[in-house]
Amino acid sequence: MATVTVDINGRPYAVGCADGQEDRVRVLARQFDANVRQVAADVGHVGDLRLFLMAALVLADELHEARLAVGGEMTLPAAAPPAEPGVAEALNAVAARIEKIAQSL
Repeated sequence: MATVTVDINGRPYAVGCADGQEDRVRVLARQFDANVRQVAADVGHVGDLRLFLMAALVLADELHEARLAVGGEMTLPAAAPPAEPGVAEALNAVAARIEKIAQSL
């Protein structure tokens, strides 16, 4: 197993990956970094964990739309409830709690 150091929002992170996948991880990290930086520009710096969560949600939304555009179905697992208003606020609250716990460690 290889380890690659990637920079996300100006900070280095060590990431494990399969041997031979180092370049792919670097490319994906650069794409994710661009999304994180865009979210940071839109909402300001709210902590790395929150920025990462919001960027991941943006990417998940883009993936969902891309799958729909090519005619694929994007269905949620049967156990997942439909999204309701306030989901983003709830996710932000959870992210803030996780960030607070992580900072106290």
